[in-house]
Amino acid sequence: MSKVNIMDYNRVVKDLNGLTDKQFLKKIEKYFTVEEKEKQVRPQEKATFGLFLSNKWYLLTVEDKTFDKNDPVASLDVSILQKLILEPVLGIEDIRNDKRIDFVGGVRGLGELEKRVSEDMKLAFSMCPTSIEEMISVADRDKTMPPKSTWFEPKPLSGLFIHEF
Repeated sequence: MSKVNIMDYNRVVKDLNGLTDKQFLKKIEKYFTVEEKEKQVRPQEKATFGLFLSNKWYLLTVEDKTFDKNDPVASLDVSILQKLILEPVLGIEDIRNDKRIDFVGGVRGLGELEKRVSEDMKLAFSMCPTSIEEMISVADRDKTMPPKSTWFEPKPLSGLFIHEF
């Protein structure tokens, strides 16, 4: 294996926690600019997310003041999504055990998100991949990455990574 890629690790959610589509979009507008798009949204920069809801794609752009840029964990896209949407709006506090959320590795593509929403989920979030620099920053501060932060392709055989000092 000569090269390992870190890919996006997207989220699909079963319901809107009792909200209508309109109520949900209104609630997330507190922290995000919400733009409806004509095609699939694959975020190209940090602090942006794609949202697929009711057969429409939206680009969500978070306001800078909503997270601490100096905290390597809080500034991760997975942390921003958890803190601003998953937990307070959708009521998903423990992503490891909540049956209302599932994860789709970036290798499966955005079409898989649309498929899951058409089959058994209500909405999907497409995410920017976590960068190697972000991972190193978290490790250098002796912190732990949040669960479901990264998707590696191809999968490492050993499961270990070594950071040279």
